[in-house]
Amino acid sequence: MNIMLFHSTYGLRPAVRAAADRLRAAGHEVWTPDLFDGRTFETVEEGRALKEEIGKDEMLRRAVLASAPYSGRGLVYAGFSFGAATAQTLALGDRHARGLLLLHGTSDLASNASVDGLPVQLHVAEPDPFEPDDWLSAWYLQMGRAGADVEVYRYPGAGHLYTDPELPDYDEEAAEATWRVALGFLDSL
Repeated sequence: MNIMLFHSTYGLRPAVRAAADRLRAAGHEVWTPDLFDGRTFETVEEGRALKEEIGKDEMLRRAVLASAPYSGRGLVYAGFSFGAATAQTLALGDRHARGLLLLHGTSDLASNASVDGLPVQLHVAEPDPFEPDDWLSAWYLQMGRAGADVEVYRYPGAGHLYTDPELPDYDEEAAEATWRVALGFLDSL
């Protein structure tokens, strides 16, 4: 499978590279575009400040430019938190998309979003301050109306970005469970 993997607001940190290596070891081709031009951050606030400085339209342009050369191959879009939101936007706009793997995040959907059975898998903490239950319920219903085939996995007690071993949110058990399920999902596409 061809996977476009987007980083979180923390930037292209070692955990993202390690995730890409894990996916490659399972036989997938993976690209990890750096939307922050090499900058990484220790806090969400620092990353958000850079996102605001760069601007939403420019962030999307960078993501599209990174993905465009590979889109025709049928990408699985994937990402962590902010990167998941980016992946979702691109997958819903790419008629060649093969799947969508969301780790720790979702995004708004356009009211006219439409896909034909796009396989989507979401992994998120429970509770998650960035993905509250009412938001996730509404998101799930909207994705279904858009035509996506959605699976949601919740991890009680895990922190928001629980797959990054360098962050306080890290939860080894939840992270390993996520990767087991996610790799099965990718193998099924």
